[in-house]
Amino acid sequence: MNRKIKVLVVDDSAVVRDTLTQILEQDSDIIVTGNASDPYEAVKKIAENLPDVITLDIEMPRMDGLTFLAKLMKQHPIPVVVISSMADEGSEKGIRALKLGASEIITKPKLSTNEQMEEYSIRVTDAVKAAAMTECVRLKTLKETLSDSVHYIDKEVFAPALNKNSNKFILIGASTGGTEVISKILKNLRTDLPGILIVQHMPGEFTGAFAKRLNQECKLNVKEAEQGDIVQQGSVYIANGYNHLLLVKENGQYKCKLEMGPLVNRHRPSVEVLFHSASNFPAKNIIAIILTGMGSDGAKGLLELHEAGAMTIAQDEKSAVIFGMPKEAIRLNAAKLIVNPEELINWLNTAF
Repeated sequence: MNRKIKVLVVDDSAVVRDTLTQILEQDSDIIVTGNASDPYEAVKKIAENLPDVITLDIEMPRMDGLTFLAKLMKQHPIPVVVISSMADEGSEKGIRALKLGASEIITKPKLSTNEQMEEYSIRVTDAVKAAAMTECVRLKTLKETLSDSVHYIDKEVFAPALNKNSNKFILIGASTGGTEVISKILKNLRTDLPGILIVQHMPGEFTGAFAKRLNQECKLNVKEAEQGDIVQQGSVYIANGYNHLLLVKENGQYKCKLEMGPLVNRHRPSVEVLFHSASNFPAKNIIAIILTGMGSDGAKGLLELHEAGAMTIAQDEKSAVIFGMPKEAIRLNAAKLIVNPEELINWLNTAF
């Protein structure tokens, strides 16, 4: 990078502020230029030294993080990484943060081993770097086109007659900016398409809430993938953020397999792992799609599927919040089609 990424750390815990500062400043591309214990102090720090990225807690005194995020995105959009300890019901607040304009969301550290510390440091620094690469105003505009309220879908109205054990599959991988693109795609797909497996880089504390919200908004049946789920037509399986997601065949049935393992391409779940698992099946039955995100996760797996004869697709540069993952796939000549989300929706709806 030409210059260091300037970061403002906002959290009411001095311990967390110190920990995040130590983690971030271990990376030579990042410098923490200030910290604040609440949003009011953060406003003063922003005026003194405009940061490139803000890390933001949700639960804070005087003003909560979501209220501050909403005000920030309206008045002075700056890329924000939400770092929160919220889980269970609070994970809904994490998904809300993404809707409001946060670039990334990760959890606060729960560290007991050196390996956990190393993995967490990778997640934090990568999230900040990805946020710094986002076109914040464009990202905000994209999110504003989507309703913040949840519209419940009566799925019985749309229930088609399905051959639930179809042996065709749609695989999707995404990172920064992917949550809203995935939402847009799924909301506009036919309900009789093959089973869809999705790896979205997101912590395990939030993937369940992400899947639940999509299920409420979409005609398709959407769930967080569980061990042994039978992949069925008209259903979507979101990777559990704690584990890699694989497509496997057991006793004649295609299933989701969750596998704890080391980070692959600095991620768990990894798009690469999902794509590679699909290489065990007839390529003519596989459609693999790589969407917005930093880095190269999934590019080599897409190439492997392309060379086997699968249909491989990458998001185009103009529509991608971050063009890293699609760009790398395109550089490898791994994508047969390069499209924007609208074109992708039309292609999927007419391909079967």
